[in-house]
Amino acid sequence: MIEIKHLRTLQILKNSGSLSSAAIQLHQTQSAISHQCNELEKRLGFKLFIRKTNPVKFTIQGKILLKLSKEILPKVDKAIKNCKYTHHKVIKIAIECHSCIHWLIPALKIFHKNWPKVEIDFYSDMIFSPQPSLQQGKLDIVLTSEVLPKSDLIYIPMFDFEVRLILSPSHPLARKEKNILPEDLSSEILMTYPVERHRLDIWKFFLQPAGIIPIFKNVNNTSLLVQMVSAKMGITALPHWVVDNFEKQQLIVTRKIGKGIWKRLYAAVRNGEEKELTIQNFIFSISSHVNNHWKLIRHILNPSFFKNFK
Repeated sequence: MIEIKHLRTLQILKNSGSLSSAAIQLHQTQSAISHQCNELEKRLGFKLFIRKTNPVKFTIQGKILLKLSKEILPKVDKAIKNCKYTHHKVIKIAIECHSCIHWLIPALKIFHKNWPKVEIDFYSDMIFSPQPSLQQGKLDIVLTSEVLPKSDLIYIPMFDFEVRLILSPSHPLARKEKNILPEDLSSEILMTYPVERHRLDIWKFFLQPAGIIPIFKNVNNTSLLVQMVSAKMGITALPHWVVDNFEKQQLIVTRKIGKGIWKRLYAAVRNGEEKELTIQNFIFSISSHVNNHWKLIRHILNPSFFKNFK
């Protein structure tokens, strides 16, 4: 029946005194305003104001709707204002990048300085695929390098990182001067997180296209992976920044995989919620921390998501 835009038009028509003045305030043509009023009167079944009066004169029915507009419009405007400043009390986050916890924890300190009352809940089960739960409203943010097609999710870029082959310093491949080839890994024990194989970058972009199947072994966490590699129990592939300190201690060495495997990390949120106050500030806080303090990544300069932040 009657819509908010109709109430606003009637209110402006009353305040301005004429269709032409109302059209200017509404940034529409006089013909468009007149058509809107005619359609509304036809829908309601009665006239709202008398044409060709100056200032415009409202009918009894028009005055009733004017009174309604005075009651309703301030409440609508207040509700919209409250929506802009209302925020999550709890942010539910899932991490598909299992090594992200290394930089995420210190980044949270920055966020908590500005939002001390917002609680952060983590979900990081490696066998858990979180993006469907994000779509269903069970999560608020997913840190991921995988973009689902036609998912109606918004993927906000954080930074680019290189996946490197991790070897013991005494491994024969550590002495290889040329790029690592898929066939170099054919008889290796490749230790990986316990996730579906198609989610492993070294498999999807390097080994599978070449038809090479090494011996796979699941290991539950990053520290154990590095220790086992250092102990010559196998090799692995991890983001370069994750193992930088271990490499400096000469516990492991890293090598480029083929011509290089670079991935982009995103913060995924539901479409329309990327501008929610705490979600926007959370993503900005962690992205700023990583881009300012972490090496061995490619910084993403001036993404449009951060244009309102200084």
